[in-house]
Amino acid sequence: MKRLSIVALIFSIAFLLLFMAPPFLNQQFGIYTLIKVGDLFDIFTPLILIPLYWLLFRLDANKAPGLKANLIFLLLAAFWVEGQGMHLAANSIGHLLKGMEGGDIYNLTYFYDEVLSHYLWHFGIFGLSALVILRQWRNPFTEGQAISWLPILAGVIHGFTLFIIVIEARTAPLGVTFAILVTMLGLISGRKRFSQRPMLLFFFVACIVATVFFAGWGIYWQALPEFSKVGIID
Repeated sequence: MKRLSIVALIFSIAFLLLFMAPPFLNQQFGIYTLIKVGDLFDIFTPLILIPLYWLLFRLDANKAPGLKANLIFLLLAAFWVEGQGMHLAANSIGHLLKGMEGGDIYNLTYFYDEVLSHYLWHFGIFGLSALVILRQWRNPFTEGQAISWLPILAGVIHGFTLFIIVIEARTAPLGVTFAILVTMLGLISGRKRFSQRPMLLFFFVACIVATVFFAGWGIYWQALPEFSKVGIID
């Protein structure tokens, strides 16, 4: 259980860094100046996060998932990687289309960058999260332990990151719905199960943190605008 909680903390930190760093690494890459440093950095995102998702999903060596669960994991991971790769390419090309707004090339690139890729990617994110929750729900550890601060800290970090990516990607129908449902699950049915299910605790904390931020953001702006639309980022 402690090993799994440590993996959750590593996952939450890596998730934060890999999602937040590319927009700030906007220098042109010296060897090939058509791309930015952030684009190069983002290539490593699925190579790091998908294996970490697998470690969370696997739980431990004594709880190896079956064929059906593995196939579902692979399908959701494919959504995740397809969306991330589409976003990476379209966003990188979009940087070169300044002044071409309104044209077919710009509109198609924008659709891939800001709409389709975001929903494919985030469907993978929340689908994999739901899969880990379900696995942990059905496969509790046999001996309960005192609730550790590790999954709680990991959940706080991950919840804040989920709030940021959902707002900026405009995927609130997916993200807000998922956060509210997991929060309700934890409040209604999960409280007595946390000692044997650290992944349930991790995602419950993440979702309750995200829900609080969604609510505060929505109340303040009377909507859920992107950070770039309200001048917080360019």
